[in-house]
Amino acid sequence: MLNIGEFARLGQVSRRMLRHYDEIGMLKPEQVDPMNGYRHYGAHQLSRLHRILALRDLGFTLEQIREVLEENPPVEQLRGMLRMRQAQIGQTVDEEQERLRRVEAHLRALEGSNTVDVQDIVIKQTQPIRIAEATTGGLTHADIGPAFVRLLPEVLGHLEAVGAKHGISAAYYEDENGTAEEGSIVLHAGFEIADQDVADSDSVKVVDLPVVEVASAVHRGSMDGINASWEALVKWIEDSGYRLAGDCRELYHEWHEEDPARHVTELQQPIAR
Repeated sequence: MLNIGEFARLGQVSRRMLRHYDEIGMLKPEQVDPMNGYRHYGAHQLSRLHRILALRDLGFTLEQIREVLEENPPVEQLRGMLRMRQAQIGQTVDEEQERLRRVEAHLRALEGSNTVDVQDIVIKQTQPIRIAEATTGGLTHADIGPAFVRLLPEVLGHLEAVGAKHGISAAYYEDENGTAEEGSIVLHAGFEIADQDVADSDSVKVVDLPVVEVASAVHRGSMDGINASWEALVKWIEDSGYRLAGDCRELYHEWHEEDPARHVTELQQPIAR
């Protein structure tokens, strides 16, 4: 017979682990001294300990290990358990590879002089958002600012006319006719209206933006630097192994006419793996 210290050294585990396996009924000692409670193990129990350690090394839970020990399943069932574990590990590896690419993208971004803080970039599912919007097309990047000045008062006027309240302002952009040429930008700009019943007008439409997976970043300050923030976000997306997969969005969480340095704008770019 082996005392707990000897058996622990033989199995290369801690005494604490053997006590735990005893307490949960997974590996009970062959004998327990009734006077002092000392545990003693038989050398033949090493094979049971090895099976526990081998299954634990493969990532099986204690409950799954207990099932194997108690039921001694046939080879085909054990093969099925191993295949399932193989698939789980493969998924974890894929997720960790994606995480590694994002870490590398952060490192590359930190080496540059981006206006967007890379610590603000996250991958997430967007929240449902319902907006009243007005639209104009054929824009260049230089036209976008003046277009906002035209569109937002038009939407506000419609909401006031129908007695609706507005939430934050939002915008999304698309390429007219699927091109990326200068003068092909279509701007949709408006305000979040939640579940209010707002009818369309000739120029203002109510739209439910779909829930999508996006890379999101926060731009702080004046709109003068927002193009650089978008460039940094798009580069981060590409460096992270994703591709652009839809119309980009902007949510204007805070807007300060008197102090543009206090603007808080969220940039959202739909992505796909």
